[in-house]
Amino acid sequence: MAPTSSAIAGQLRQLVYYNLDNISYDNALFYAERLAAQDPRSTESPYLLALCHFRLGDYHSAYEASKAAGYRGSNISCSYIFAQTCLVLERYKDGIMALERSRTSWSRKSNLGKHSATGRAQHPDTASVACLLGKLYRAYDDKKKAILNFEEALKLNPFMWDAFTALCDMGVNVRTTNIFKLNETFLEGLSSDHPSGILSEQSDNTATNPTEPQSKKTAVRSVLFDPTDPFDSQRSTAGNEMQVGANFLLAASGENDFISKINATRSRVAAAAESGPESVETPTAVHNDSNIPRINYPPEPPQAPTRKTRNAQPIDSGLADIPPKLGYRVGAKRTLKLQDKPQDDLSESNPALLRPSASAVSGIERKRTVSGHLVQPRQQPDEPGAPQRRSARINMFRSANAKANSGASAVGASRELKKARPPISRFVRPNSSGSNVGRVVSGNRKPLEENSMDVDHAEAPRIKEIHSQPPITKPVEPDSVKVEETLKYLLELLKKFGSGYFALSQYRCAEALAFYTSLPRTHQDTPWVLSQMGRAHYEQAAYAEAEKYYRRLRILASTRLEDMEVYSTILWFLKRETELSFLAHELIDLSWHSPQAWCALGNAWSLARDHEQALRCFKRATQLNPKFAYAFTLQGHEHVSNEEYEKALTAYRQAISADRRHYNAYYGIGRVYEKLENYDKAYIHFHSASVINPTNAVLICCIGNVLEKQRQIFQALQFFTKATELAPHAAQTRYKKARALLALNQLDDAQKELEILKTLAPDEATVHFLLGKLYKNLSDKSSAVRHFTIALNLDPKASQQIKEAIESLEDDDSFDDSMMA
Repeated sequence: MAPTSSAIAGQLRQLVYYNLDNISYDNALFYAERLAAQDPRSTESPYLLALCHFRLGDYHSAYEASKAAGYRGSNISCSYIFAQTCLVLERYKDGIMALERSRTSWSRKSNLGKHSATGRAQHPDTASVACLLGKLYRAYDDKKKAILNFEEALKLNPFMWDAFTALCDMGVNVRTTNIFKLNETFLEGLSSDHPSGILSEQSDNTATNPTEPQSKKTAVRSVLFDPTDPFDSQRSTAGNEMQVGANFLLAASGENDFISKINATRSRVAAAAESGPESVETPTAVHNDSNIPRINYPPEPPQAPTRKTRNAQPIDSGLADIPPKLGYRVGAKRTLKLQDKPQDDLSESNPALLRPSASAVSGIERKRTVSGHLVQPRQQPDEPGAPQRRSARINMFRSANAKANSGASAVGASRELKKARPPISRFVRPNSSGSNVGRVVSGNRKPLEENSMDVDHAEAPRIKEIHSQPPITKPVEPDSVKVEETLKYLLELLKKFGSGYFALSQYRCAEALAFYTSLPRTHQDTPWVLSQMGRAHYEQAAYAEAEKYYRRLRILASTRLEDMEVYSTILWFLKRETELSFLAHELIDLSWHSPQAWCALGNAWSLARDHEQALRCFKRATQLNPKFAYAFTLQGHEHVSNEEYEKALTAYRQAISADRRHYNAYYGIGRVYEKLENYDKAYIHFHSASVINPTNAVLICCIGNVLEKQRQIFQALQFFTKATELAPHAAQTRYKKARALLALNQLDDAQKELEILKTLAPDEATVHFLLGKLYKNLSDKSSAVRHFTIALNLDPKASQQIKEAIESLEDDDSFDDSMMA
């Protein structure tokens, strides 16, 4: 019989996903085309075809493949991949229309927790779609709607880091403490698909009683966040709370299949036992303790009456046939490995577990515990065979008292890790106090046998039953609490990252450095954080300190291209020509099509004063990425060096078009207008740059320069004072402040500033020239002559101005600043 069309389409769909998961995109594309031909009416076929083209970088083909279904908005997955291609191809309006039309099919459920090695969400959730829509609106220059969509994405999922960085880059004033937290919208999104999601207890402010049996609601939580390991919750409760046979407890989703296998084994054991001879009493194989916990029920206190009335069947009575261990230390490790295996693997690796025991016939009609022990009711001491087995067991234990006492304390630590063992002594009752554990165990050890087994097989179940504190039932809740605490920890970590990133986006560099240094050391030594810290120092004009971080970054990630244009500029300021040339050639060899590499090469040519070659490199960078604003700015700087002011203005304006918050371009335009003596426009652009970056001392000092040239000395002094507060070690800024104070005849303040300046720049001729002017106004001719002479020695080229100043000591001349013009 020929397979149906749906069956063929389903198999082709599996092949597409298989190859996508294995990064075999060519194969995936081939089978996606077969799927589109086999099932052309399905909306998933064009989605997978477009996805394969998108992964291969063929964005135009992805656009065409998803356009029909995506533009209509009938399928959210098609609309999503169509919008992604529109973002790359700069067809922003088409992408916006597609996502807006599909808004009715947006899933309000969060996909967080659904992606694992074995599963994935079928469609993108609202947070992802809203973030993509925000990117499209931002590129379309609709800032208001972009902000609304980014905010919606962060409310639904605070882990949408790109939405947060986009808001910061747009200059939006965000509150990181309100973003990176478990808000109600996020919790509702997590629990909408699973009504009892793992975090719903936080939303309801309720706690589950740990002594109550696990509900189906709680079982779903573990499946939501870790569906691949149903045993993990049992491992998390290892130690004193571990129960005998706890590794047999499964999550609720797989319990029925497991129990059916156990029942099948029981039936085979019972069938074989009915035809076998009467069992011979064997203390190491007979199980007659009624207090061992069972499979299929949560562990309860051993004395609970319900345990005596349930009809539990034995898994097997052959657990004693497991190969003996050489010692208690080695045995504990091997038992741990054995507990990590599923029940099916245990049965396959130990065929003896499926063989019927010789004692199965006598106890076939009676109840058995989960480990195969025969139940021995307390009210029926006359049960056949019980007294003989109990007395034989006691006599055997008494012969080993002297030898066992010496090793009881060392054995106790590993006994709780062992599985169910053969029968235990009856004079240890379930409600015995925990203080008797050491004495009882040490008195019931067997002598060392030929198989070198020095730990009694019955000790583990006995230890589990004599604890005075009833076992706590927490099979799943520790995992849910752990995941919740993990989410809180990650959000707190993201809060530090976000606070640092937001502070740096606002150019509050000292604050950003404080947040980044508060991160754990392991995160501080990552390329992204090192780059951010280096950039913060760069914005503070601390180029030497910034160079240390970028040098460390190059050691950790020599192939990283992001922010390398900043590193090359730092080397340009430090005049490290050799290092800059080496960096440029390394980046060019690494990625010929990287705009950062071409910017580094252009900076190297600029430092070598070859402005034409530098311009070619910067233009190549802008060709590779027309949105790379810094390359346009560097291009403008080279035009200014060539005194090509119109071309410089064009380059700076292109940079502003690429990035509205690129303050360097505003600064460049201000410099051009200042050189053209258009001080009003220069002031406007310098002020615009300082609004974006209010902590940059250079920008504030430039505003003061413009005001000073307009003879607004008092207003200029205010800006110079603010600049010196932001950069107290900047000699140029402090010099301009001292000059303004001297022009306003505030001689005492000017003298203080010049004394500090003399310490910062002792070999600067202009500083000594200004000190000579100061002492001239203070009528201290000897000091004035001394400083004029020092200035003449430091800068012989300015000899004419200095000689004129010395000759005019007797004159009452006005303030002359010709030397600094």
